Amino acid sequence: MSQDTAKGSKSDGNGEETFAALIGIDWADEKHDVHLYDVASGASEASVLPHTPEDLVAWATQLAQRYPGRRVAICLEQARGALVYALMRYEHLVLFPINPVTMKRYREAFAPSGSKNDPTDAQLLCELLRMHRDKLRAWKPDDAATRQLQLLCEDRRKLVEMRINLLLRVKATLKGYFPQALTWAGVDLTHPLASDFLLAWPSLADVQKAREQTVRKFYWAHCVTRPQVLEQRLKEIREAQPLTTDSVIIEAGRLSVQMLMTQMRHLNHAVKVYEGRIAAAFKQHPEHDIFASFPGAGPTLAPRLLVAFGSDRDRFAECGELQTHSGIAPVIERSGKQVWTHWRWACPTFLRQTFQEYARSSVVYCGWARTCYDRMLERGMKPQAAFRALAFKWQRIMFRCWKDRMPYNEERYLKAMQKQDSPVVKALMAFPAKA
Repeated sequence: MSQDTAKGSKSDGNGEETFAALIGIDWADEKHDVHLYDVASGASEASVLPHTPEDLVAWATQLAQRYPGRRVAICLEQARGALVYALMRYEHLVLFPINPVTMKRYREAFAPSGSKNDPTDAQLLCELLRMHRDKLRAWKPDDAATRQLQLLCEDRRKLVEMRINLLLRVKATLKGYFPQALTWAGVDLTHPLASDFLLAWPSLADVQKAREQTVRKFYWAHCVTRPQVLEQRLKEIREAQPLTTDSVIIEAGRLSVQMLMTQMRHLNHAVKVYEGRIAAAFKQHPEHDIFASFPGAGPTLAPRLLVAFGSDRDRFAECGELQTHSGIAPVIERSGKQVWTHWRWACPTFLRQTFQEYARSSVVYCGWARTCYDRMLERGMKPQAAFRALAFKWQRIMFRCWKDRMPYNEERYLKAMQKQDSPVVKALMAFPAKA
């Protein structure tokens, strides 16, 4: 039985489920435009659905009563979000999420001017479902453990990005009135040393007023104990000259830095909380052993790799589908005699980042990955392109491990490469001799 077929549903001669109705929904924050096509009668209906829990429940219940024992297909422009979370609970509703770029291109085919109308978009979504359902795939949610891990990983990433934005603002502010702090507060301004230093002494005048023994004890408490480093730091503080003496600029900078570093401290704590929850959820996940086996994955990337594949092993029939969906596979365009290869622009950014960041990490922990990366650089490939190419190779390995439910075994993989007379293995085996 396919993922589209349920007990009591009908199917056509090709084995595809025949739905009682096809619906296109153009969603929004406050209301959703709905276009329904009744398969039996061929009639179409347009309506507006308010975005409230009560209205959504009443609408889904009404569909179940209108088409008893039958299922209804719904096409919409998202795979997650409030509307999907509200509809995924109903077994009689089958969701077909599509990429917003697909909808945009389909709309432009009939409206080259770029005009957009919500009811028309709902109609076009319904038409996509009617005319091109063979090219669409019904959405099957991951199990609860995977969905929880996915949300935790994505939320942690958002916190990290917020912290990076704060870091840039702090640096820009300090450069305007207190640039010495970029050294005295430590190279990493996300470290507790930086937040504690800048909250205690947000200006040059503040730190120069402090007793040297107080500053010395501060650095001791933050594990800066080397006498030479400490004495040099104290000397710099004593002899430092202000970048500006404008009290207006200094006071505004002090206030801004204290506000930003207070947020930084809270974000640091939040990131640690998320990392603890992710570690606990990942440890208990049934797929833990598979994704923890990849060299260099670690506590951050291993859970992200897990949720990149998910728990539904029918989602990707072959590795190429994953490589295309994640944006790692390049796009080849041909026009006449010209061929243009470029990276994929329309793809889930977080997913692509996950595989690229893992490829970068694997270079440190995996010998054949490092050799492969070095060979690509020697051929003139740029580092980021080399990491994407390496991620492309890793995806094929991961896909096989995921499909077979087997952890990665590097020894077995190297033997397989050796049988294929791989130049990477030859270079790897020759490396110790060169050393």
